[in-house]
Amino acid sequence: MTNSKQAAKRTRQNERRRAQNRTVRSSMRSAMKKVVEADAPEDAQAALPDAMSKLDRAARKHVIHPNAAARQKSRLSRAANKTD
Repeated sequence: MTNSKQAAKRTRQNERRRAQNRTVRSSMRSAMKKVVEADAPEDAQAALPDAMSKLDRAARKHVIHPNAAARQKSRLSRAANKTD
């Protein structure tokens, strides 16, 4: 139990933000997994733009660090090209 109204409000805000961040992070990871685990090279190339977009969105919302997004985008594009 919180000691003040301010602390109670911060707790409510943190819970809402955590739920939203989990949604963004989960969709980002799912999109990345589609690229990495694609059976055909065409499937990986088709899933790549969506994964890039999800990574950019997560970085823009401060769910992950922008440099982490850049690193993951680089690795994903290398993985998609390697399946060719």
